[in-house]
Amino acid sequence: MISITDKTLQDLEFTTVLETVSELCITELGKEKALNISPVKNPETLMNMLWQTSEYTSSFSNNNALPNHGFENISNEIKFLAIEDSFLDALAFRKIATVSETVNTLLLFLKKFNDYYPKLSEKASEIELTKTIIQKIDEVIDKYGEIKDNASPSLSEIRKNINLVRAKINQSFGMALSQYANLGYLDDIRESIFENRRVLAVLAMYRRKVKGTILGNSKTGSISYIEPEATLRFSRELNNLQFEEKEEITKILRKLSNEIRPFVSLLKIYQDFLSDVDVIAAKAKYANKINGILPNITKEKRMFFREAYHPILYLNNKKKNAVTFPQTVELTNENRIIVISGPNAGGKTISLKTVGLLQLMLQCGMLIPVHERSETFLFDRILTDIGDNQSIENHLSTYSYRLKNMNYFLKKCNAKTLFLIDEFGTGSDPELGGALAETFLEEFYHREAFGIITTHYSNLKILANELPHASNANMLFDEKSLEPLYKLILGQAGSSFTFEVAQKNGIPFGLINRAKKKIESGKVRFDKTIANLQKERSKLEKTSQNLKEEEIRAREESKKLENINSKIQDKLERYQELYDANQRLVYLGQKLDDISEKYYNNKNKKELIGEFLKMVEIENSKRKKITAKEKKVKEAEKREIVKEVAQKVEEIRVEKKEKKLKAIKEEAAKPKVVLKVGDRVRMLDGKSIGTIDKIEKKKAVVNYGIFTSKVDLDALEYVQPK
Repeated sequence: MISITDKTLQDLEFTTVLETVSELCITELGKEKALNISPVKNPETLMNMLWQTSEYTSSFSNNNALPNHGFENISNEIKFLAIEDSFLDALAFRKIATVSETVNTLLLFLKKFNDYYPKLSEKASEIELTKTIIQKIDEVIDKYGEIKDNASPSLSEIRKNINLVRAKINQSFGMALSQYANLGYLDDIRESIFENRRVLAVLAMYRRKVKGTILGNSKTGSISYIEPEATLRFSRELNNLQFEEKEEITKILRKLSNEIRPFVSLLKIYQDFLSDVDVIAAKAKYANKINGILPNITKEKRMFFREAYHPILYLNNKKKNAVTFPQTVELTNENRIIVISGPNAGGKTISLKTVGLLQLMLQCGMLIPVHERSETFLFDRILTDIGDNQSIENHLSTYSYRLKNMNYFLKKCNAKTLFLIDEFGTGSDPELGGALAETFLEEFYHREAFGIITTHYSNLKILANELPHASNANMLFDEKSLEPLYKLILGQAGSSFTFEVAQKNGIPFGLINRAKKKIESGKVRFDKTIANLQKERSKLEKTSQNLKEEEIRAREESKKLENINSKIQDKLERYQELYDANQRLVYLGQKLDDISEKYYNNKNKKELIGEFLKMVEIENSKRKKITAKEKKVKEAEKREIVKEVAQKVEEIRVEKKEKKLKAIKEEAAKPKVVLKVGDRVRMLDGKSIGTIDKIEKKKAVVNYGIFTSKVDLDALEYVQPK
C-alpha cells in the first residue's frame, strides 16, 4: 500500500504540476479532479491509467483523433431529478441530452477503434450505451431548449388556438388604429407597447372618445395608452390560453422527469466518465508539452532514469528560451544509495527533486520526460526531507524539525521505500550532526531502502565509499571557471570547492590561508584530493567527448572512402576490360595488314587463305562458348561502359566550358582600370606586353620595344608590374 505524505507532495512541488494539468482540462469537474490527483495504490489500476494516458497522447499524432468530450456540469440537475415528484425545466433536459449524446459518440468511437485505443476502449466498455434518454428528450424538447408543439395533443390544440387569437388581436388592433388615426385622435407615434401589451398612443384631450381601457400615461401626461375594447376581449382569451399552455407544459415536464428519473445513476456514471476522460486528455496534453513517455515498469527493484528532465524547470526554461540539462540516475540492489556532494548551486537539489517528482508523477498515472529506455520499480513509500524545514507554528528549529522527520523515516523506511534527503545532517554541530547522520544512513542502508542524499559532510562521503551497495556522486564543475556544468557523475565524491569558490569571489588570499591553518590538515588534504580528482574527471569527460566525436567523424570518413574506393575499383576493372578488347582488335588489325601485304607481294591465294584460317582458329581457341543471352548481356555492358566514358568526357567538356565562361564573367566584372601613359598593357586576345607611349582621344600608342602599334583603349587590358 503506497504511503506519500503532504510534506512529500510539498517538497517535490507536485501541486505546481497538478495546477498545470488542471489548466489543460476543458470542464469544471475535470479541473477539480486534476487538482486532486494522488498516488494510486493498486498496481493494476495504475498501469491501466498510464496506458490510457499514453494512448490518448498517441491520438495527437495519428489520423483517428478522439471526439470532443466537453460537457456542461449536470450535478445540480441530477440531484434535483433524484427527488421524488420533482421536475426539471426544458434547458436542463437539453443539457442532459447533450451529455448522453457526447458519451454515446465516445463509446461508439472507442468500440470502432479498439485496436488503436485498447485500454480506453476497455474503460468505455464498462459504460452502458443507451439512446433512450436522447430519444425521450428529443420527442418533447427541440435543440434550442423549447417544448415542441407536438409534445402532447392538448399542447398542440392550445398553441393552435393561441395563434388564432393572436391573429384576431392583431386584426382588431389594426382596425382600431386605422379608425382613430383617421379621426386625428392619435399622437405621431400612433402606437406603443405597455406592460407587454400593444396599446394606442391617444392624445390626452381625446382619451374619453376612444373606447377601451386606459393602461397608463406618458411622463408629461400628454399621451394616454389605451388598449382598444375589441382587442381587450381577445387579450383576456389569450391570457386564459397561455395559462392552459403553462399548465400543460408543467404536466409534460413532470411526465418526462418521471421517464428520465430511472437513469439518474447512469447519468452520474456518464458525467464521471466524461470528467475522467477530461483528466486523461489533460495529462496527455501535459505529457506532450514536456515530451513525457511511459517508461518500462519492472517488478525487479531497479530505477533507471536516463536523460530525465525536471518538468517544471523544463517548461519555465522553455518560456525563457534557456537550456535545461537532463540527468541520468540509476539505483539497483547492488547500488541502493547515492550520496551526491559538491559545491552549492551546482544542481544537487534539482537532481534530487527530478528523481522524486518523476517517480511520484508516474505513480499518479502521469507520463514523464525520460529516455524511452528508462525503467523503474513502483515504491510503497516516497519519503523526502528537502528545503528549509524551520517550523514557525511548532516553534521548532531546522535541526529539531529534521530530527522529527528522521524519526518518521525510521518508523516507515523499508525495502520498498525511496528516500530523498537534501543537505543531510546540517543544522547542528558538524562533528556531532555528521555522526548522527552517518548512523541514520547506515540504518537506511541495512533496511535495503533506495535513496539519494546530498551532503557536504566528509564522513558521509567516506561511508558511501565503504558500503558495498552505496556510491558517491558529484555535480560536474568546470575546473577553471568553477562554473557548474549541471551534469551528475556517479562513482566519485565531489569537493565543496570551499576555498576555491571563496578565492573566486574576491576573498583575500591571506585570509583563506589563515582559514586553512585553523582546520585539520588531513581534512584539507582530503578535500583537495577530491577537488583534484573532480578536475581530472572533468578533463577526462571533455577528452572522452572529443574522442567520441573524432571517432564518429573518422568512421564516417572511412565509410565514404570505402564507397569511393569501391566505385573507382569497379570503374578501373571495366576500363581495363574495354582496353584489353581494344588492344585485341588492334592486334588483329595488324595481323590482317601483314597478311594483306604478303598477298600483295606474292599473289598466293592458297597461302593467304591458310594464314587467314590459322589466325581465325587461334582466335576461336581463345573464345568461350557463350549463349545468346550472355552475349546480349556482354554487349549491353560494353555499351554501358562506352556510354559512361562518353558521359564523363561530356561532363569534363561542359565543366571546362563553364570554367571558361566563369573566367570571362569574372574578368568582365572586374572594375575597369583607367589607362594612362607609362602603364604596362596587352591586347585582350594577345600575350605580348607593351608600354603606353601616348594617348590620343580613344586610341593609345603602345611600344613593344621593336615596334609601336596604335590600338583602341577598349581592346587593351592593364598588366600588374612585376
